[in-house]
Amino acid sequence: MRLQNGIVLTMEGVTIPCGYVDFEEGKITGCGAMENAPAYSGEVLDAKGGYILPGFIDAHTHIGISEEGLRWEGEDCNETTGAVTVEMRVTDGFNPFDTAIAKARRAGVTAAGVSPGSTNVIGGQIAAVKLVGRNIDDMIVKAPAAIKFALGENPKRNYGNAKGSEPMTRMAIAAVMRRTLEKAKRYAAKKEAGEDVWDDGLEPLLPLLRGDIPAHFHAHRADDMLTAIRIAKEFGLKYSILHATGAESIADLLAQTGTIPVVGPSMGPSSKPETQGASFATCARLHEAGMEVAITTDHDVTPLWLLPMFAAMCVREGLSEDAALRAITINAARALGVDDRIGSIKPGKDADIVVYDGHPFHYMTKPMAVFINGKQAE
Repeated sequence: MRLQNGIVLTMEGVTIPCGYVDFEEGKITGCGAMENAPAYSGEVLDAKGGYILPGFIDAHTHIGISEEGLRWEGEDCNETTGAVTVEMRVTDGFNPFDTAIAKARRAGVTAAGVSPGSTNVIGGQIAAVKLVGRNIDDMIVKAPAAIKFALGENPKRNYGNAKGSEPMTRMAIAAVMRRTLEKAKRYAAKKEAGEDVWDDGLEPLLPLLRGDIPAHFHAHRADDMLTAIRIAKEFGLKYSILHATGAESIADLLAQTGTIPVVGPSMGPSSKPETQGASFATCARLHEAGMEVAITTDHDVTPLWLLPMFAAMCVREGLSEDAALRAITINAARALGVDDRIGSIKPGKDADIVVYDGHPFHYMTKPMAVFINGKQAE
């Protein structure tokens, strides 16, 4: 397949004013300027001066596990029977037929991080998935892609306030994290020593401790973000901060970490005190401090199909267009540890590509075609 005569935004630091992208068997095989395009006899889609981009990615959603239009019947996001549920896999609660998936795909969103909710201190295993398919096993890019942790109001409200159990305070949230990670370290040491041990509540933390996958810390308040950073340093964890609502007040400190915060959602009324400062300007302030950022809708808090609009609103509030595009492509892929496969247009990467009839941030723009794994999706 060849896409041609489009403005190719590769997200690899190169923009091609009039270019082509070739792909076959689900992988990108070439791209470049039209005047340098090799002879081609296969199927062609003419972008007619539109934009050719990698499919958009939201690094933090609950799509498929907090299903659109349903109540408790389709709510499989939080296993509220315990504050630590590391063994929970979102892939076991994911419904590929969630109606929100097709809406997101039609808007040009081709992949998402699907995460357990933030009720628990450690909620389970995050997966990076493609937004097309009937079987989650065929949609997975990486699973687990990260481990979900949560600080702040959510664990306090759902355990201390609602059940009178640990954690009741921010102190206890941090203590539960440390206790569990310390147990996992001792468990890993036993396995390395050749002991015949198995603990399904600790086994999923071993890739995290090895640095194979990151921790994703739900944190809105600045002090909660700093606690997450403190714990990550103590245990040598790779990590990202999710939401980062109050990040402007510590932007210089966050910039020193080299991590990619996943900022948002920034639309709609505040649902609790710690989200009252939500702003589309946060990404611009963090970028000015020297940080790369990603943007999240936190679907189903706000709909995933609005992701391009969220990025456009960040541009309106001071973020550069290029930084906003990186925030919903390559930076989101990096936050999930899947940038070797998706997030940019580069030979060898998955052919997840969207062709737009205009700039993707313009309110009148529509996708002309969406390709996932090289196949045109509806």
